Amino acid sequence: MQVLQVISLLLDYPKADLLELVDELRAMVRNSELSADQQQALDAFIVRRTSGDLMDWQSEYDGMFERGRSLSLLLFEHVHGESRDRGQAMVDLMQQYQQAGLDIGVKELPDYIPLYLEFLATQGTDNAREGLAEVAHILAVLTARLEARESDYAVLFESLLELSSVQVDLADVRSQVENEKRDDTPKELDKVWEEEMVTFTGNDATSTCSTAQSRPAESQRRDQYIPLNLDQLSNVKNAADV
Repeated sequence: MQVLQVISLLLDYPKADLLELVDELRAMVRNSELSADQQQALDAFIVRRTSGDLMDWQSEYDGMFERGRSLSLLLFEHVHGESRDRGQAMVDLMQQYQQAGLDIGVKELPDYIPLYLEFLATQGTDNAREGLAEVAHILAVLTARLEARESDYAVLFESLLELSSVQVDLADVRSQVENEKRDDTPKELDKVWEEEMVTFTGNDATSTCSTAQSRPAESQRRDQYIPLNLDQLSNVKNAADV
């Protein structure tokens, strides 16, 4: 599923390199397994985002995905939070990457959604669909939360849900998140910071440090992850021209 490479790039922090691949990205969407309506919606997202100011896009991305946890792009944060189970889940996922022969040469956590999509894109249609199905419940929640914030990023997760072939009752998910309290306001962010500081300096500081080390700083999510498929997308174009 090459379209997973496209969505992986679009979900990562916007970079100038991406603007040079617009034609290739749109072509891959047109040739994807997505329905015609979803292809049109994803294509419109690409055109709209890449036609605007890059710095504005980057600023909106920061505000959307790097403040609070409700829209975290780390899969296991939505399942395990900061529990020890999350660490083991990441070890298991990294082993899955290694067994597939993938050498992930970045310092990103393995449950980072763009990285997970990069992996699934190499696994064939059936395996990719199964991998998406395993996290469909997370994709549905993120879709509903983005819709609630009137963000066009919801289109990306809608596309992933369609590719998973899982029948999700989005109306039910929307009703569940409708009354959620936003966690990206200055007041809520300050509250989280204060709670973490109290825990860090308390009697349980040792265990807290261990957990914190398994999660990158917000700036690390953006700066340390380099998409693997920028060159691959160019190679796809070159191969098609031969």
